[in-house]
Amino acid sequence: MVACLVREAKEEAGLLIDPGDVGFMHLVHLIDSPRALPRIQLVFRARSWSGTPEVNEPDRCVEWRWWQPQNLPAVVVPYTRTAIDGILARRPYSQVGWA
Repeated sequence: MVACLVREAKEEAGLLIDPGDVGFMHLVHLIDSPRALPRIQLVFRARSWSGTPEVNEPDRCVEWRWWQPQNLPAVVVPYTRTAIDGILARRPYSQVGWA
């Protein structure tokens, strides 16, 4: 997972991250609808990186912006909001969509 994070940060944002600077923060176990397969979203924190964020996939992302977790915009991917709320509450795990 960490190798994937490092690779994707470089490909998608032009950032260089040392795997040793990455720590696990949260896991979201979710199911989007009754017919969907369950998924997990793993959330990590990079304590440091080098480079300036670039939009390298403009068909998927129009800009990078920094937000205070308590002041997120109204529209945020639901599992992302769940993860941030869990991190702020110091919980390592959340689940969404399960009965």
